[in-house]
Amino acid sequence: MRRHISLLGFLGVLSLWQVAGLLKLLPKFILPTPLEILQSFVRDREFLWYHSWATLRVALLGLVLGVLIACIMAVLMDSLSWLNDLIYPMMVVVQTIPTIAIAPILVLWLGYGILPKIVLIILTTTFPIIVSILDGFRHCDKDMLTLFSLMRANPWQILWHFKIPVSLPYFYAGLRVSVSYAFITTVVSEWLGGFEGLGVYMIQSKKLFQYDTMFAIIILVSIISLLGMKLVDISEKYVIKWKRS
Repeated sequence: MRRHISLLGFLGVLSLWQVAGLLKLLPKFILPTPLEILQSFVRDREFLWYHSWATLRVALLGLVLGVLIACIMAVLMDSLSWLNDLIYPMMVVVQTIPTIAIAPILVLWLGYGILPKIVLIILTTTFPIIVSILDGFRHCDKDMLTLFSLMRANPWQILWHFKIPVSLPYFYAGLRVSVSYAFITTVVSEWLGGFEGLGVYMIQSKKLFQYDTMFAIIILVSIISLLGMKLVDISEKYVIKWKRS
């Protein structure tokens, strides 16, 4: 029932938006109508497909590296308290800096290739995962940890057989956030230069005053992010089998 209500509300907003455009209450150069945006999807489908793949490749590469680095850092920070005290405050400070402010600095240091984009994605995706995994480690049952110690389990056995399974739901919670960050950060990094990607195509459309295409790109980025989070949900159901049961 709730899904039907949400769908009806969404369709109602689109209808009002379309009617307002037809009555010229909303100038086209400010807000194109839904039909005009849909037409741009059909008209520019080849360009949208090409640039989407370019953005997707960079985003996935940065996300995979970010997840690997985040998992390793979380384990080290949980094992070494001094490392956690050293790194965690710096991570918080970096997260307070807007992405659009970090990007030009990375381009200045690393050039206009793919490297600054990957580094920027890693910076934005590692923090939610590290925080989530550490939170999962802290929620481990103390009695179970004591039991593992009494059974003479070494730190690696405790990590693999107890801490990691307990922290998996927390990991997936952070991964959902990081997936959306990865695609958004990729588009932002493409604004600063390059030859392909949805961010580059958005800047080109802006210069040509193709605002319907700009809105189509925005919607496409949202769709890709939603699909990414949906894949995370599907993966969670198969990895955390006890949660599904």
